[in-house]
Order: sequence, then C-alpha cells, then structure tokens
Amino acid sequence: MVRIYATPEDYLQRLAAASSAAAPVAQQVREILARVRGEGDAALKDFTQRFDGVTPEALRVDRLHMDQAVAYLDPAVKDVWIQAIENIERFHQRQREDSSLEFFADGSVLGWKVTPIDRVGVYIPGGKAVYPSSLFMNVIPAHIAGVPQLALVTPPGPDGLPHRDILAAAALLDLDEVYVVGGAQAIGALAYGTETIPAVCKITGPGNQYVAEAKRQVSGDVGIDSIAGPSEILILCDQDLEPEYLVRDLLSQAEHDAEARAVLITTRPDQAQAVAGRLEALIPELPRREIIEGSFAGLSGIVLVRDEAQGLELVNAIAPEHLELLTADPFRTLNGVRNAGAIFLGPWTPEPVGDYFAGPNHTIPTGGRARFSSPLGVQDFIKRSSVLSYSRARLAREGEAIRRFAEREQLFAHAAAVQAREGIAVAQPAPVAGRGKD
Repeated sequence: MVRIYATPEDYLQRLAAASSAAAPVAQQVREILARVRGEGDAALKDFTQRFDGVTPEALRVDRLHMDQAVAYLDPAVKDVWIQAIENIERFHQRQREDSSLEFFADGSVLGWKVTPIDRVGVYIPGGKAVYPSSLFMNVIPAHIAGVPQLALVTPPGPDGLPHRDILAAAALLDLDEVYVVGGAQAIGALAYGTETIPAVCKITGPGNQYVAEAKRQVSGDVGIDSIAGPSEILILCDQDLEPEYLVRDLLSQAEHDAEARAVLITTRPDQAQAVAGRLEALIPELPRREIIEGSFAGLSGIVLVRDEAQGLELVNAIAPEHLELLTADPFRTLNGVRNAGAIFLGPWTPEPVGDYFAGPNHTIPTGGRARFSSPLGVQDFIKRSSVLSYSRARLAREGEAIRRFAEREQLFAHAAAVQAREGIAVAQPAPVAGRGKD
C-alpha cells in the first residue's frame, strides 16, 4: 500500500519516528575493528571466510586479473564506461584548486598551499549489487586532486576475487592497489593498516550499515567522506505530467534498499492517486519487488502540499540526497532550494542521468546531511595549509596590537614571542584570584 500523506506535518512526524539503523550493529563493528587492529591479515581472512564464505589466495589482487576482466568486458559497455569517465573527468576538472599567495608592498606574504592527501582508501560494495559507477565517482576526483596513492577494497565473489565489473573498472582507471576484503573489516584495514594493506589518511565510498558504522567509528583516526545512509529521492511536482515519469523515478531509488526513501511531493490530489495506483499495480511485477515493497512500507510515499512554497519548505526540512524539480519554472524554483545534495531540473533529467553519465558526482550526503555537507568532489581529496611570512616592518607596525591581544587572553608567552623580536614591552602576569590550571 502506497501511503498518501495529507500534509507535510504528517510525513515529518513519521520521519522523526524512524529509528536509527546504526545502534544494533555498533558493538559488533567495534569488536571487528579491534580484532583487525590487533591481528591484522589473520583477522581479515577469518572475517572473509565467516561473512563471505571464501578464503582468497591473496588479499591483494594481481594486475593480471584486472586485465583479464577488461578483456571479458562487452565492447559496447566499455565504450559507455569510457564516455562516462570522460564526462566525470570534465566536470571535476572545474573543481581544481590552486595554492594562492598574496604579496604585500612591505615584503609580507599571506595565503594558502593546496596539497593532495597522501593516501586514500576507496570502499566499493560487491554483494547484492555491484557499482562500477561508484568506483568512477570516487577515484576520478582523487586522481584530479593529485592523490599519489589510492587503494581499493571490495568484497570477494564465490571465486575469491572481486566482481569482474569492479576489476574491469579498476583497470580502466589504472588502479594498481586492489584488495579483496569487504565489510567493516575492510574499513579497519584501511584505517589502521595490516601486514598487507598499508593504512590510509582518508576513506571514501559507499557501503551497507556495517561499513557506514565502521566509518563512523574510525572517523578522527582517519578522515572519511561521509556516513552514508539509505538512498533518497524527493520529487517536487506542480505540473500535469505523465504519471509514468513520476512512478519510474520513484522506483529508481526505492529499488536500492528497503530503507530507501522515495517521496513525491505534489500539489495535485488527482496526480497523487494516479501515481499511487500505478505503483501498486506495477510493484508486484518488478524484479526487486520485495525491496521496493519494504521501501514503501517504510518512509517512501506521496505528500500533498498546498503550493510550491509549502513544497519547498518540506524539501528544505528533509534536505534530500536527490531532488527533482518538476515545476513550471524549475530554474526559478531552484532559488528556493537551500538543502539538497543533487538537484535535477525538468522532466528530461531523471535521476539516473546523474548516477551514471552526466558528470556530477553521485556520492551525495543522505539522512539530512545536505543541510551542512556537499557531494564528493576534488576538494575532498586535498588539504589547505595556511602560509604566513611577515616582514620586519610589518611586525614592528602590528606587534603592539598582537601583544595586547595576547595579554588580554593572559597568554604572556605569546606576547613575549613578539616582544623578543621588536623590543615591545610585555606586561608581567598578574595574580588572578581562584585561577587554576587551564
């Protein structure tokens, strides 16, 4: 049964009541990470046998297997992948950042230095669904940023090797380090290192709830891109569009996972009924029927709003991963969107355009995190270091102000560091009643 919510408040109440999926797995993930940290490769092999039912001959995949995977790849598929890679590269090239220095007349220099992250690990799933597109989206911006070392971790199939499509995609991207390990244990290996897998500085890539929880737990020891949750699509529509467009776009996300959220926000009650009816007739015939049914039993559905303005309020409250604007003037509607990961304008831009081919990254914040974060990009693979060089004249001119600021905070050694160079008088610390250790 596809729910139709009479008001945005009805849907937001249901959304607020949804429980977190991370809590039940947190302790199990903690134990996995501890074993990987303490036992290294032995723990990886044990967990791979337990969870995947195979023991790989070697954790690192030989380049020969990647080259063979490319040889098996359908030439038409290879051509499509190469076109997609070119589009993704073209889009992300525009995100490149350069170091910048400002030179002053007195000889001072201020600015920043941009440096790629030394080593990045990319996790790509390989279970019920296989996503070479996610490999493209994670590796290409890292390459453009100039990351010198990239390591891919991905689960094994029945033959003890990663899925052939993942190996072929890795070969097309000229990846050298590919490791056959998945789950929370793979995140632990990237974060802390093992005998075979050197530790990384940052981990990116999607995964199930165990992978997401593992990334949450290692965050701080290493950088992470985000904590991914279930996939989401919101469609804001105030037009009399073909219902099949709306139905198929909702299903494109509902088929990901039973926890996925596919929501139509519409001003038209007749449209809501038509879409709900078509979904209920179509879902039983679909290959991923059980997953889709789970999605619509959960947080997927249809929400009625008075007008576009009320629809935008709901959009900004939810902060969706994917947002389709099917309004009279979507570019005007775009001005009212504050919180969304990727925004698709007009009826000829269905969400899969962004998933696979157009160029923008499909690694996008979920679970409302679009309120404060952005899609993965080149900027996620670089660091900025501040650069400062004062001239003697500038320090003499500004030293008194710096000294006063430091003394106001009772950091007298800071003030003295300036005074030692310019002979500025430094106040002595005065006793402060009741002041203990900072």
